[in-house]
Formats: sequence, C-alpha cells, structure tokens
Amino acid sequence: MLFIKEKGPGILFAFIIAVLSYFLGKLFPIIGGPVFGIVIGILINNFWGKPKYTLKGVAFTSKKILQWAIIVLGGGLSLSQVWKTGSDSFAVMIFTITAAFISAYGFGKLMNIPFKLKSLIGVGTAICGGSAIAAISPIIEADEMEVAYSISTIFLFNIIAVLIFPPLGHLLGFSDKAFGLWAGTAINDTSSVVAAGYAFSNIAGTYATIVKLTRTTMIIPISIIFTIAVAIKKKKEAKEIEGVNYSFKKVFPWFILWFLVASLLNTLGIFSAPMINFINNLGKFMIIMALSAVGLSADFKQMLKTGVKPIFLGLIVWFVVAIVSIIVQFSIGQI
Repeated sequence: MLFIKEKGPGILFAFIIAVLSYFLGKLFPIIGGPVFGIVIGILINNFWGKPKYTLKGVAFTSKKILQWAIIVLGGGLSLSQVWKTGSDSFAVMIFTITAAFISAYGFGKLMNIPFKLKSLIGVGTAICGGSAIAAISPIIEADEMEVAYSISTIFLFNIIAVLIFPPLGHLLGFSDKAFGLWAGTAINDTSSVVAAGYAFSNIAGTYATIVKLTRTTMIIPISIIFTIAVAIKKKKEAKEIEGVNYSFKKVFPWFILWFLVASLLNTLGIFSAPMINFINNLGKFMIIMALSAVGLSADFKQMLKTGVKPIFLGLIVWFVVAIVSIIVQFSIGQI
C-alpha cells in the first residue's frame, strides 16, 4: 500500500502520457511513440511543472520500468533467427559498431563533450537508438538530461535517414539485400529501419528488420563491457577512499541477464506467435512510458546550456557508420 501511495500517482502520470504518445506514434510512425513520450514529458516539466506528489513515481518509472522494458523486449527476440542472419551481417555489424564508438569518443574528446553523453550518443548510433540508450544509462549512471538529449539527437538523424536512404540506395544501385543490410546497420531506431527498408522494397524491408533485431542483441556484450569499465573505475575510487567497500554485484546490470533469459525462452519456442506479438507491443509501450518519465525529469534549460555540440557529434558518428557500412559491404562483395 505504501508503494502505491508513494509511487502510484507518478507511475499513472507517466502511463497517461505514454498512452497519448503511443497513439500519436501510430499516427506518425516516422516520429514514433518514444520520441512523442520524451518530448511531451519535457514540455510538461519545463512549461507547467509536474506535481510534487508524482516525483517518486516518475523517478521509479524512468529507472526501474526502463530496465523491465529491456527485459520484456528480450522475450520478443529469437536467438536462432539472430544467429542465422548474424552470419551474413556480422562483419558489417562489428565494423560499424567499432567505428561508432571510435568516432564518438575521438570527436567527443575534441569537442569536449562529457563522457556519459558521448557514450550514450555512441551506443545509440552503434546499436539501436533509444533501447540501447535505455540499457546503458543506468550502468553509467547517466542523468535524465543526458538521456533526453542523446535520444533527441539520435531521433533527428533517424528522420533524415528515413527520407534520404531509399533514394540514395536506388541512386547507388544497391540490391535489396545490400540496402537492407545498410539500413539495418546504419539507421538506429527499429521503426525508422522498417520505414526506410520497406520504402526501398519489401525484400529490403524484411531483411533490414531482421538485421536490426540481430544488432539489438549487441546490447548484451556492450552492456557487459560498460559494466566492467564502470566496475574498474569504482574499484579504483573505493581504494582511494578509506573504509569504502566495493561490490561488483552493485554495478552489474542484472536486467541484461534477464534480457538474455527472456530471449532464450523465446528461442526454445516456449512463447506462441500471439504471445510474442503481445510481448513486443508490451515492451515498446513500456519504453514509451519510461521515456515519458525521463522527459518529465529533464531540465530543458540544462539541455540548452549543453549547446549544439552533441548534435554535431551525433551527425559525425551517424555519417561515419553509414559510410563504413557501405565500405565493408563493398570489400566483402555484398555490393
């Protein structure tokens, strides 16, 4: 009862925004529910303010429900399908992910962008936009402003990609499979990948979607790498402060382990087709709900103080990934 009294109003507030955002996302799929959620949340918080009695529930939604959403999304992922597609797209995926992080940290350092923000922009571009940012943010302890800014940046280039990738693909003479692989590795958000893929052709759309789902599984190793990096840093800090005990369990992202368990259950055929469809829809709605809460916690004035440099970083990383995807495909004979 205490949980409902303290956190219920804030969770309900985020839920109402998420319902509105979900339907707006259906009407305008090129934008998508998660972006509507975070934008509506930011507008409410910065122009009207959220009631004080919603604070604890909004904080709970932006952190815990965000992690639960990642677990649920794992239930919609078949590792056998990922393995089959991964054998064809693995080389392109590894090179694009590596290029994304090198460019994010390299140019981010030159532009003096904080570690957490460039990490989120890097992982969002490298893997799968909002879902990857949602997975990594609690590991590196990013705040709501950093999450909101990075998702907004990634969204901007998703829109551009949906508009320019299909005509560019035809201009460059890509085959259906080549374009599907390009879209699946160089566009971030799933809805944007689907939109660009099917705008090119049905075959390209189907292949791009599968490549994108395969790319999503990279959340697991990337999360573990970030966890190890954070663990090493915290262990070092603990040694410098006398009397502080370090625990790896505290920084390990257990929700990523459950994401893998959920994926294994799907792979073993435990979930029926209608159940998988329900799981996918539930996971997407939970992401919208969590990001609505992130928006409700984001300070727009603080975002403006950060300036436009992170947007330029997002542009650079996105451009590098798109070019590297084409180069690798060309070098291995896919194009």
